[in-house]
Amino acid sequence: MMVMRQTVTVDSTRVFEATSFGADPSGKLDSAEALEKAIAAAFQGPKEWFLMDGITNLGGAQIRLQGGIYKVSQPLKLPAGGAGNLMITGGTLLASDDFPTDGYLIDLSSSSSSSSYNYEYITLKDLMLDCNYRGGGISVINSLRTSIDNCYIAHFNTNGILVQKGHETYIRNSFLGQHITAGANPGERNFSGTAINLMGNDNAVTDVVIFSAAIGIMVSGQGNTISGVHCYNKATGFGGTGIYLKLPNLTQTRILNCYLDYTGIVAEDPNQLTITNSFFLGDAYIVLKSINGVAKGITIVDNIFSGSNKGIDIVQLEQSSGPFKEIDQVVVDRNNVQGMNMRATIAKESVQGNGTSWIVDFSPILLFPDLINHVQYSLSVNGTLFPNYALRSVSENRVVIESDVAVAAKVFVSVNQAVTI
Repeated sequence: MMVMRQTVTVDSTRVFEATSFGADPSGKLDSAEALEKAIAAAFQGPKEWFLMDGITNLGGAQIRLQGGIYKVSQPLKLPAGGAGNLMITGGTLLASDDFPTDGYLIDLSSSSSSSSYNYEYITLKDLMLDCNYRGGGISVINSLRTSIDNCYIAHFNTNGILVQKGHETYIRNSFLGQHITAGANPGERNFSGTAINLMGNDNAVTDVVIFSAAIGIMVSGQGNTISGVHCYNKATGFGGTGIYLKLPNLTQTRILNCYLDYTGIVAEDPNQLTITNSFFLGDAYIVLKSINGVAKGITIVDNIFSGSNKGIDIVQLEQSSGPFKEIDQVVVDRNNVQGMNMRATIAKESVQGNGTSWIVDFSPILLFPDLINHVQYSLSVNGTLFPNYALRSVSENRVVIESDVAVAAKVFVSVNQAVTI
């Protein structure tokens, strides 16, 4: 028996131009209602094709802003959840003076969806979002495979971009700042807000510049990757933070090839954290902050630190809530440091002396106080004597080697804090 597929009639084009729905590209009149009509029309696409179960495939419909500036008095929201494969592109959205201060110019949230996710494969591309110091730029709530590409988000009061729950929001090639500046801003002390707030899992921020905000990137979800990001949002000396990892004991974050410019990284109870091939300028440093005393699976290697000879450590411990007690597989090594104090979990030193005791003090370089898990040592004697020698003491990050007779010798010592305790 032949089964007849129901025919669905759609327009010949799935491109919706904002001005065709009455939007004002001059930025003088409120275009919120007109843009909502354009979005609603885009959702009137095919109903027979699906992405994830319960997510209707809109076929790649595009809402084009045609290079205009559109003032909006309310957040632009998609209709009820359960749709995907849609792009909004090519223009500027400007929050009006009465835009709600807790809203977002583009709000991908929904109170109802037949799927476990609100939306899938929504692309926001080639947009400028001016929040007018009222609310935020983009909110992505419980959505899947969202792409934010080549966007410029400015004048936010809360978050430039908020990602909450869901999976795989990719933010790339974008610029974010509360104030439009290029550094050395006289009002930098007063910068507020967060440029990107990742409260979900498995997201990526790639090739992004954050030029003003109290916090560049706040991370409280697992499995996120931050790569190629330049943060000069607010100097550490003014109370700013470039990247803040606020997920104690479940960090699972990779920070690669980033540029922390006078602002640093803070990680609470870090567990499975990699920071590598990044550049820290202007005495910027990394803080491991103890909440419940956990520091596990941390790799901080192959970075460049450049400072101004003020005696600032490249990696610091913040233990006001209690000391680190669970320390396991922490490797801080192979970092290139100029004008700052080196800190590491692996160190090598040598001491020349004439006598029976050699003391090697690693406290100026080792990261954790009074912690040496592994020691390797050798003694090179000048002359024909062949003394007996042994490791006599390891305390307060100092190693003591003693011989049974006085000799002129050089001691070589390697220590490691990374082994499980």
